Amino acid sequence: MESVVRKAVIPAAGLGTRFLPATKAVPKEMLPIVDMPAIQYVIDEAVESGIRDVLLVTSRGKSSVEDHFDIAYELEDFLSRRGKEELLEKVRGSSRQVSLASIRQKEPLGLGHAVSTARGLINDDEFFAVLLGDDIYDSPVPATRQLIDAHQKSKKSVVSLIEVPEEDTKKYGIVSGMWRDDGLFEIDRLVEKPPEGTAPTRLAIVGRYLLPGRVFGLIENTPPGHGGEIQLTDALQRLAEDEGLVGVVCKGVRHDAGDKLGWLRANIAYALKREELKEPLLEFMQEILESNP
Repeated sequence: MESVVRKAVIPAAGLGTRFLPATKAVPKEMLPIVDMPAIQYVIDEAVESGIRDVLLVTSRGKSSVEDHFDIAYELEDFLSRRGKEELLEKVRGSSRQVSLASIRQKEPLGLGHAVSTARGLINDDEFFAVLLGDDIYDSPVPATRQLIDAHQKSKKSVVSLIEVPEEDTKKYGIVSGMWRDDGLFEIDRLVEKPPEGTAPTRLAIVGRYLLPGRVFGLIENTPPGHGGEIQLTDALQRLAEDEGLVGVVCKGVRHDAGDKLGWLRANIAYALKREELKEPLLEFMQEILESNP
């Protein structure tokens, strides 16, 4: 099916402090999941969902992210002359399937501000996707495609939801509302990182959004909150009130690659999907379990 959404914004301006000292010189988005940078999984998801124009929101020191998706003529020529066609295809990856541009977020002023940098590239009446690079979805149907399908069904803006433990609700934007007959969640209220014990539900927004260009005007009118940051949640609340907002629990496995344990889990999960790595890795894991009873 032809995608009704052709553009995506990928915020990638964070400092990656959770992974210091590794991220002192290497952007967190370039940390590998097995042998592929985390952000390439996100770009590949966008491409597989029908997205063809991607805007990376970066910051100082992130040029390697842009370079990764450029055409590396010398490397490709070397691999071609050596007959390494399989490796050549991996190197080319998404660079030949997507038009990629970048813009700098000069100050860390929050997710809402990062998304707003795309305003000049997206019309008010068109929908676009937002994919956070920390969230990697392993699913038969790409998570972004699932949001697009939900939008086509509901004609509304869409966010990805997961159910989190009660003690973790304070880490997320939490939604309240009611389930629809078609399996979507009709959202009436959003609370950004509610204090412990006050969350209206355990449904948290994670990593994927499908929004109209009109959201930029809402972000512009959102006053800065804690730390001077402009939260996207405030603009989403206005969308919910003005024209409706639905959530979808994406089918598949979500990995939080912005967390050390989540990143390790992602590496193990993707390594176990590789035929040449699965058995040796399982043997190693068994050795570790036996030596640490």
